Amino acid sequence: MSTGKLVIIGCFAGLGAMMIFFILYANSFQVDLNKVTIQIENIKVLDQNNLDKRARLDVRFTIQNPTSLVLTISNINYELYANGKDLGEGHFTTEDIPEAGRPPLFANNNLTLPNTFELVNTDKVSNEYSAITSYQPVKYEAKGQITIESFLTAVTKDFDLMFG
Repeated sequence: MSTGKLVIIGCFAGLGAMMIFFILYANSFQVDLNKVTIQIENIKVLDQNNLDKRARLDVRFTIQNPTSLVLTISNINYELYANGKDLGEGHFTTEDIPEAGRPPLFANNNLTLPNTFELVNTDKVSNEYSAITSYQPVKYEAKGQITIESFLTAVTKDFDLMFG
């Protein structure tokens, strides 16, 4: 075998080894990312439109990072319930923002992320809509997924949170 072929084979072998190393190295951070927790900090009415039978709720999530890594949150997708009734879906996303421009979740720190939830008054949730917009006590539940990203990897975690 010629020296040229050996050099090319050696380069491809080195490139393959480097790719395997990066995959294993990136996946080693997934254990740390799974330590991140999420909670509902607050849910309150921002405003309501009686003509359109709609209200906007401010849903605030607190994310706690007990790791030594600086992380970002790219997605929070959730289903919001009030007193056991499904109010609809909510979404928080920063996917269209470059990672350097996203709110950082610093090491051993917390981050509060606000999200506006559009509540529509339907026959199915009219009692809950009335209770929420008249500021009566309501027990909320949010079920969904959060995507946590580090510089090399990402993890999607399920959550089921209670508030109120």
